[in-house]
Amino acid sequence: MAGPTRYLSSRDRAAFTPVHAVWEITLACDLKCHHCGSRAGKRRPDELSTEECLDLVRQLARLGTREVTLIGGEAYLRRDWLDIIREIRKQGMDCTMQSGGLNLTDERIKAAADAGLQALGISIDGLRDVHDRLRGVKGSFDAAFKALYSIKKHGLSSTVNTQITSLVIPQLRELMNLFIDAGAKSWQVQLTVAMGRAADNPELLLQPYELLKLMPLLAELYEEGADRGFLLQPGNNIGYYGPYESVWRGNGDDRVYWTSCNAGRNTLGIEADGTIKGCPSLSTTKYAGGNIRDLSLENIWWTTDELNINRGRTSEELWGFCGSCYYADVCKAGCTWTTSVLFGRAGNNPYCHHRALELSKQGLRERIAQVEQAPGLPFDHGRFELILENADGSAQGVTVDKLPLANNLVQISSPRRKTKSTSAQKELVLCRGCNRHVMRGTRICAFCGGNIRALANHYAKNLREAKKAYQRLMKLLPPHVETYQ
Repeated sequence: MAGPTRYLSSRDRAAFTPVHAVWEITLACDLKCHHCGSRAGKRRPDELSTEECLDLVRQLARLGTREVTLIGGEAYLRRDWLDIIREIRKQGMDCTMQSGGLNLTDERIKAAADAGLQALGISIDGLRDVHDRLRGVKGSFDAAFKALYSIKKHGLSSTVNTQITSLVIPQLRELMNLFIDAGAKSWQVQLTVAMGRAADNPELLLQPYELLKLMPLLAELYEEGADRGFLLQPGNNIGYYGPYESVWRGNGDDRVYWTSCNAGRNTLGIEADGTIKGCPSLSTTKYAGGNIRDLSLENIWWTTDELNINRGRTSEELWGFCGSCYYADVCKAGCTWTTSVLFGRAGNNPYCHHRALELSKQGLRERIAQVEQAPGLPFDHGRFELILENADGSAQGVTVDKLPLANNLVQISSPRRKTKSTSAQKELVLCRGCNRHVMRGTRICAFCGGNIRALANHYAKNLREAKKAYQRLMKLLPPHVETYQ
């Protein structure tokens, strides 16, 4: 059975095929979200015409795109949104959509399903009081759930998206129960990033050290959801390389792990005026490769430096903790979006579970503090400083970039394994002692001190014995007894 069209093959990766496109078809919005990165509200004055949109759909198909996700603003506020869906499906691509759901009526959902829409995601960012506060419209929580029930009614696959702010963490388990009851099949969570209105409300942002509590909670919810047929999918800025890496990236397959930011490699973002970026979340001023009114999509994809940022990225471009991290050659500092809007440049990501764990071992933690406000434009950002302090927060914080080199985070990160082969550095295996990934060929785990081969053999033996015990049990059970496999 073939996997979802968005799944990447080795051929996709080698050919830099833009498998997934996320398209903001309008900036018009009926919500007033306090954490909106694009500052959506009014439509752009120069949004693409219907014919320009349909031509862009055909260009996407020619470039090899297999799935297009429509976003806004609110996609349904564009009069021709159904025409765009029909053309995407006509060109042989899958079409999905994300919405806040405030005015996503039963009639609109039916019309979208009839046009060929296959899946519809609703953004819900907390229980009623928190969600309505963040979304800026009273009643938006109830409207979102009403939309979820209508999606199920009309046979579309329903998903939920949640931005993790400082307010929502205590509500995550209750939210998951509500989503399952509403018929949602999956739930993507993403850390709120300091872009747009979120930069205006920095109190909503998690501090990097809070990952130490968040990550185990998400792992628990993943397991609970899986037992109930519900998939929790952490987004690209949740990770990296802690004991749950295989859960986040491979749904439990330890051969799958984060391998650098995918912006401009297999994904692209489209703004409503035809501006093309490697990722829809990246800031426009620094990462826009061009506009389809001036260049073809193929030309922008293959020739612009802004969309080639990750195709040749090396660990030499990293700085701070990430510059000398054990995983530098593979990870390359995680999500470009998260780091670029904090510090004005990519390459040093404090929102990393491995990093928080390693600092915690030394009785340290990191905190971000805003030092420059955002100018107030779509996809804009301010500037934050990174402060190193004691794990209990009791000591006076010191700005990391003002520390002398001997005390800088570059010096206190985990040691990097040096190998002769670059390809060997990029291949990881799981240590069965601590569930942390290590470089292939490692004998003793850098994190728990266990013998990698011995632990792997012990795990394999236990797995074989568990399978034999299960087979014996199946032979003993009467034929009419139901079992779950």
